[in-house]
Amino acid sequence: RIRFQAQLLGRTLDYTYQVQEFEPGRRLVMSTAQGPFPMETTYTWEDAADGATRMTLRNRGEPSGFAAVAAPIMARAMRRANEADLRRLRELLER
Repeated sequence: RIRFQAQLLGRTLDYTYQVQEFEPGRRLVMSTAQGPFPMETTYTWEDAADGATRMTLRNRGEPSGFAAVAAPIMARAMRRANEADLRRLRELLER
């Protein structure tokens, strides 16, 4: 299990993820065991040109209640947060 906090739309969200699939260097799939709504997160890694690695991140979820009403806004906010996190990760890895 992996626990973390995320900032989204000015709120702090607590999540606990359960690892569903792990293939070292290729794929990691986690789903929420606890959190504001059910979600699955998938990371994949593949070789790219010039010895680089391409990482893909995909989040899928089924919000309910207020989260379902706010889903379009949350999706945009999550996309921006993911892009910022991935930029920061790239900066750290390329040092």
